[in-house]
Amino acid sequence: MSDLLQHPDTGDLLLRDTTRRSRRVRNRLATIWMAGSLVVAVVPLALVVGYVVAKGIGQLTPDWFTKDLPAVTRRAGGGMGPAIVGTLLITAVAAAMAIPLGVLGAIYLHEYGGRGRVARLIRFMADVMTGVPSIVMGLFVYTIWTINRGLSAFGGALALGCLMLPIIIRSTEEMLRLVPDELRQASYALGNRKWRTIVTVVLPASFGGITSGVMLAIARAAGETAPLVFTIGAARKLNLRIFDGPSTALSVQIFGNAQTPFEAAQARAWGAALTLVAIVFVLTILARVISARVARRHNA
Repeated sequence: MSDLLQHPDTGDLLLRDTTRRSRRVRNRLATIWMAGSLVVAVVPLALVVGYVVAKGIGQLTPDWFTKDLPAVTRRAGGGMGPAIVGTLLITAVAAAMAIPLGVLGAIYLHEYGGRGRVARLIRFMADVMTGVPSIVMGLFVYTIWTINRGLSAFGGALALGCLMLPIIIRSTEEMLRLVPDELRQASYALGNRKWRTIVTVVLPASFGGITSGVMLAIARAAGETAPLVFTIGAARKLNLRIFDGPSTALSVQIFGNAQTPFEAAQARAWGAALTLVAIVFVLTILARVISARVARRHNA
């Protein structure tokens, strides 16, 4: 009997002997359906990424990351250094504004607001903001900030932060709902206050899911173009002053170079697209590593 249980095909044999033929057929069809769905989802993604890599890999030279943008777009040469730094700077400022507000807002909605009238209103507004086109957000920030303060990287960060905020709120709230109430009750039984339970029990338990939601928001913000066109303007050289003067970003350069008929400009657009994909990929890997370490410490 023990030899039979240790046989690698024991599970299949038991399934075959204890289930009807119709169930086995449905199980096989469901397996094939799920595998086919995975292939259908992965193949287009692999084709898109492969095409971007093939078209843009030739642009990634040392000068690409260090030199300023060329004065004449039709000519080859120059780099994308100001756009790379501008993308990282604008996205970082937007994340610094949106992540704390989004996480705190989600904590209020789930841990304090519940089904109250204010909480329902905030959820409704977050859902509405999630569906608002990015160009509308860009026009909104242009009206309240850019007209009065001028073009600046902070205006772009403000627009991207407004786009990131509802995504972070809703995704974080969903992750908080997945934390079992038994963990909260156990913390209360040990004498911890509610705020301490949230900080030491609830947030660490949901940190991986919160990180995924934050990275989804950052990835969307990093690839947005319409809000930045209205708020940061265009710059050929690096500008580290976030409150003063126009700036540039990779998404803006992709938009500007891709619509020109010149070969050199289109090649720069493909290179900028590959650089943007690589930045999002690296940030996602770093976020996964950090969340895995936090999860290990919490489980220990």
